[in-house]
Amino acid sequence: MTHDQAILLAVLVATVALFLWGRWRHDVVALLALLACVAAGLVPAPEAFAGFGHPAVVTVACVLVMSHGLRASGAVDALTRRLMPSTAGSLLGVAALTGLGAALSAFMNNVGALALLMPVAVHLARKHDLPPGRVLMPLAFGTILGGMTTLIGTPPNLIVAGFRAETGAAGFGMFDFTPVGAAVALAGLAFIGTVGWRLVPVRRGAVEEAFDTGRYLTEVHVDADSRVVGMRLDEIDGEIDEDDAQVVGLVRQDTRLTPPNPGRVVREGDVLVLEAEPEALGSVLSTLGLRLEEAEEADHGGEDGGEDGGEGAGENAHEEGDGENDGAEDTGDEGAEEGDGDERDVALQEFVVMPQALLIGRSATDLQLRTRRGINLLAISRQGQRSIRRLRAARLRGGDVILLQGTRQALAGFALEFGVAPLAERDIVVPDTRRAWLAGIGMLLAVAVAALGLAPAAIAFAAGVVAFMLLRVVPPRDVYRAIDWPVVVLLAALLPVAGAMATTGTADLLAVLLLEGVAQGRPVVTVALLLVVTMTLSDFMNNAATAAVMCPIAIGAAAQLGANPDTFLMAVAVGGSCAFLTPIGHQNNTLILGPGGFRFGDYWRLGLPLELIVVAVGVPMLLWVWPL
Repeated sequence: MTHDQAILLAVLVATVALFLWGRWRHDVVALLALLACVAAGLVPAPEAFAGFGHPAVVTVACVLVMSHGLRASGAVDALTRRLMPSTAGSLLGVAALTGLGAALSAFMNNVGALALLMPVAVHLARKHDLPPGRVLMPLAFGTILGGMTTLIGTPPNLIVAGFRAETGAAGFGMFDFTPVGAAVALAGLAFIGTVGWRLVPVRRGAVEEAFDTGRYLTEVHVDADSRVVGMRLDEIDGEIDEDDAQVVGLVRQDTRLTPPNPGRVVREGDVLVLEAEPEALGSVLSTLGLRLEEAEEADHGGEDGGEDGGEGAGENAHEEGDGENDGAEDTGDEGAEEGDGDERDVALQEFVVMPQALLIGRSATDLQLRTRRGINLLAISRQGQRSIRRLRAARLRGGDVILLQGTRQALAGFALEFGVAPLAERDIVVPDTRRAWLAGIGMLLAVAVAALGLAPAAIAFAAGVVAFMLLRVVPPRDVYRAIDWPVVVLLAALLPVAGAMATTGTADLLAVLLLEGVAQGRPVVTVALLLVVTMTLSDFMNNAATAAVMCPIAIGAAAQLGANPDTFLMAVAVGGSCAFLTPIGHQNNTLILGPGGFRFGDYWRLGLPLELIVVAVGVPMLLWVWPL
């Protein structure tokens, strides 16, 4: 063992110990490890921060942004309804989602598969009142398992195929990995879907709600192309019962019917009054193909001008304007939205009406919210009462929680002027069919470009992010808010450390010592040990780097033993795809670290039994499919 190898091993041991201790944030520990390697001369100073430009880091950041776009546009709700069993319980739901992730990752970048389904996992967790991590970790592990089943499913398989080609044989084909990979994946998925998901530690994730504001009363407009036209009200209630929502009123030709006759048939132009939890609004609207009444009118512009406008609307807009936006605000809602600089930074925000607020006793019509400020009142939560007649005419009371839509600047000014308190940010999604399609198509195109090798994954997803910004699926100002920066720093800081393991020969040293000291010339033991060592290294190193380090060792071991090198190379392929013990071994593990609220030491509880299953199933299958 050289001096550099000894220092690097000491740094790695200290880093893992600090990760497991959990007292310091994981990105801080990663930076300390990187700086220690730089100080020891193991990582050249000019290359210390090269990890921030690494494709894996760029991919993780871009995937987080595109995942946010899918969720915010409402595309996730549509995906959930079409691909998930509607009556599934928590066990079947987790199993179905994990299996779907595995199937997708067999033919697309497994990071992309996880990105596509992460919002669905969060939705499923909320639906069944589960900690988000108990759905996110099984999904992440399922997408990793699915990737090992085809040539293009994961980078280690491509690397192994390349090393086989260098031996003079033809490279592995698309489905040469399938017999062993599928057997291991199915065994792993069966374990995760039945027992394993319950082993995930219960953590408070970033996506969990911090409070309960009660149920909203909101109005939805029935367009001509809405699927509820011609349906009875009791049929509509059946459609949204899964979201614990119901129709509590119907407005027809400005006449409100409360309670409405369950057998009444809905017509074009009707307004339905719905009662629903805040987080269920998006799902309900997507299910029924409806839009909120206030947002509907805002899109058509000017309707409020006759009702809210009056002589003072334009005058007051000029009084409250800030120069460049005066003219835009004076022209009604469309102008107000477009006049907010060069970005349509429209947000949804909940506010509570304080006891002494200037809003008390006034309605949206009185305040001329839309024409004067470009703000839409979308819903009101009033301690379970259903006596609210129409949203725009409802007199606000102290303690009401209101859901407003507008630019962040307009909402902040409104809160300051009228004495309402903004609540913590909530992930309330009001779907936009056009943007949902754009988001879904954009993600699929990015995944397809990466999967077909037309461009590297980082380039494909970066292009997807740019498209999302240009198409306003994700407003440019939200792009950086959607990125979990501690996770990005963690990965970027540890990549040079992992590179030092290869350049100093530390990875080779560990692998050779284990193979020669334990296997002692026995081919079957060597295959099993190759699998275990590769899995262990991939838990702390990039899986592609692990495969690149282990493939020459596998080929050399096969030559010394006079055995079939394909068996040993396939062992490396399986091991390189199975990083389940840490959040840094695979990008998918890293992606769920923040949303799941996980700590570094949480992964082994599900990951360790899963890796034991991989060994128990993988070794016999390797020896059967690829005889020594």
